[in-house]
Amino acid sequence: MQLSAPATYSRAIIDHPSESGQSFPLGSSLFADGANFSLFCKNGTSVELLLFNDINDIEPATIITLDARRNKTYHYWHTFLPGIESGQLYAYRIHGPFEPWNGHRYDATKILLDPYAKVVAVPKGYRRSGAGFSAANATPPMKSVVADLSLYDWEGDIPLKRPFARTIIYEMHVGGFTRHPNSLIEASKRGTFAGLVEKIPYLVDLGITAVELLPVFQFDEQDCGNGLENYWGYGPISFFAPHHNYSSSKKPLDILDEFRDMVKALHKAGIEIILDVVFNHTSEGNHEGPTFCYRGIDNNVYYILEPDKTYYANYSGTGNTLNTNQPIVRRMILDSLHFWATKMHVDGFRFDLASILSRDEKGMPCENPPVLWDIESDPLLAGIKLIAEAWDAGGLYQAGSFIGDSWKEWNGKFRDDFRSFMKGDEGTVSRLAARLMGSPDIYSHKDREPEESINFITCHDGFTLNDLVSYNNKHNEANREDNRDGNNDNLSWNCGVEGPTDDPAVESLRNRQIKNFLATLLPIGTPMILMGDEVRRTQYGNNNAYCQNNELSWFDWSLVEKHSDILRFVKHLIHARLQRDLAKPEYSMSLNQLLQKRIVSWHGVKLNRPDWSHGSHSIAFTVQWLSGDIVTHYMLNAYHEPLEFELPQLKDAFQWTRWIDTALESPDDICTWNDVSVVASGKYLVQPRSTVALIARL
Repeated sequence: MQLSAPATYSRAIIDHPSESGQSFPLGSSLFADGANFSLFCKNGTSVELLLFNDINDIEPATIITLDARRNKTYHYWHTFLPGIESGQLYAYRIHGPFEPWNGHRYDATKILLDPYAKVVAVPKGYRRSGAGFSAANATPPMKSVVADLSLYDWEGDIPLKRPFARTIIYEMHVGGFTRHPNSLIEASKRGTFAGLVEKIPYLVDLGITAVELLPVFQFDEQDCGNGLENYWGYGPISFFAPHHNYSSSKKPLDILDEFRDMVKALHKAGIEIILDVVFNHTSEGNHEGPTFCYRGIDNNVYYILEPDKTYYANYSGTGNTLNTNQPIVRRMILDSLHFWATKMHVDGFRFDLASILSRDEKGMPCENPPVLWDIESDPLLAGIKLIAEAWDAGGLYQAGSFIGDSWKEWNGKFRDDFRSFMKGDEGTVSRLAARLMGSPDIYSHKDREPEESINFITCHDGFTLNDLVSYNNKHNEANREDNRDGNNDNLSWNCGVEGPTDDPAVESLRNRQIKNFLATLLPIGTPMILMGDEVRRTQYGNNNAYCQNNELSWFDWSLVEKHSDILRFVKHLIHARLQRDLAKPEYSMSLNQLLQKRIVSWHGVKLNRPDWSHGSHSIAFTVQWLSGDIVTHYMLNAYHEPLEFELPQLKDAFQWTRWIDTALESPDDICTWNDVSVVASGKYLVQPRSTVALIARL
């Protein structure tokens, strides 16, 4: 590409009383008589602190030029401004070499956010193009906001620290959960933290113990590149500020209290909050992307660059990769986690493309990645839930080999093997058995707790559960990428008709398949449910709805009544899951210890004769609960014909009772343990593509 130096800008020096300030803490810090500002910048030659009077201003009202002799300590530029109060809008300009081939992209025409700002103000006229390469500042830029974090009343709130053995995760989108008009929430609160609070009773009734929120860090909604809107939020601008559009208020500072009100309300309801955090890339994109912050502060510090430093390494698949093992970036990540855990009372974090954090400054996998060990061993994060998406877009896959003792992992093999079995693929039974038992083939070498595996069938990225049984192929035309985006291999089966149908036989089969998948809440591991799967939310075959901030992605609350049978099924499953032996602290042990102590017998249609052959489509197993007073017998039939299974004999006069049969209509498909019906015969006919669970109380 042809590179040219940035355009110049007109600048009027405006004096403002200032003092030298101090290098710590980073960001803006409010004191009784003013505010301290500190910014890391190693390679810039001069720094200007800009003060704005209004969120929509294009040019600053005041410019403070920092003196390298008085306002710089090592690589930290700092000043103290008397009289500054909470709510002050500010930003930076940085001068330095524009030498992309050497990794430097300083551009004094760009107005830069403070990386440590706790609030970002986004003006109505903001345009991503205004911060683009060689673009003039013709539109109002985003601005950082000085914030006072000391005044909030937590009313004694503390993180819940619920053990994973008692955790049911609900992956959800803050905006999409309540943005639909039929959410029956006041219009100003739809799609906000305040709106989520009003739906907490629904989550409690469902049995959810932890919500995992898709990214809530400030992100750029205009970074899709296809004329649509970034909906998911995987494109952070700030690692400290909550996303402005998740606030029900128009006042920038109010978002801090609204987020904390949400956390406090969730905790009062017994629900933890886990944030999906994106420390692998930023919204600044590739070499042609805009300059908001990091690129204009120290490009070759914040990013992994190619040998030709004009270009960015792209292990994230989004245009750039943060240099997470560079000391200042490591510090920023730790400081961000500390902020959300201590100041905002967050209970845990799910790390998007976490394997990127194990790459060194040349992009190579590092045996002992410093930033991951920093997080693992940090005393302020002790007891915080840490979940890794243990792979990245560059092909690094670390599920089962992720470092440390604290991390749990999204188990992609659990998803794939259950999908393959349920759709009737051959050669899946032995893999399915491993997934049912906590994936010992992946995790037993670590001698870790059974809940290390985060078990999921669907997540935000891919088909919803309804679409998994309704579409053979993705239908992403609405994304304006000619259906090229999204995964082509979904391991889905449409049950005979592509998309919606009025055929009662197809609908019955889909309902049955959905219940079969939902029963995966019961295997060993930590279960995760995708928002709306409990009521058959559909995206009409779109398996990559990252840019669909509309009813295609939103939770349709009319489905709660329409698919009340599925909702009831999930409620009963969660209740049973939380009551079973693994949920009891006295049975806390490693996966290996559990499998050694737990009495598990494998069967086929004949007792003690499991069919592990390539052509098998069924499996049965009996589990002796650790409490010793309950036995459970499961039969899974993914075949297209009914199969008659022999039942284990029980001693004395004990009898098997039916707990689950997904082939039956509601309410007979699942019942409470007080309402079970006796199975009189020594055999059970399991219908095609059905799951049956029997229990016996000894």
